[in-house]
Amino acid sequence: MRIGELARRAGVSTRALRYYEQQGLITARRTANGYREYGEADLKLVTEIRSLLGVGFTLEDARPFVACLRAGHESGGSCPESVAVYQRKLAEIDDEIRTLLTRRAEVAGQLTDACPGCVLRKQEEP
Repeated sequence: MRIGELARRAGVSTRALRYYEQQGLITARRTANGYREYGEADLKLVTEIRSLLGVGFTLEDARPFVACLRAGHESGGSCPESVAVYQRKLAEIDDEIRTLLTRRAEVAGQLTDACPGCVLRKQEEP
């Protein structure tokens, strides 16, 4: 399939696909007239990349997942390198949550000091 079709099927722009190619995450084959050609495997790679980006991973984080799929695994997250990225990302998220909870407590304390009679909204569970 050509770049426009891949972009449409993956729900991304052709510019994003060219960028992924520039970053070495996908590789286009060139036809005799110079058009980029992609296969179904490339669609799976782009879908994996977009899924990871959608939950906060970076393109650099996506590399082991792409390599895992290229190695023939059904899931990009099934290789040890990908699992390590998952673990690192979860640790980062846990750190961010702790930071946010600390900041929330500080702001709540400031509100209580500034407005002793004000009612704090109950913290909602995710």
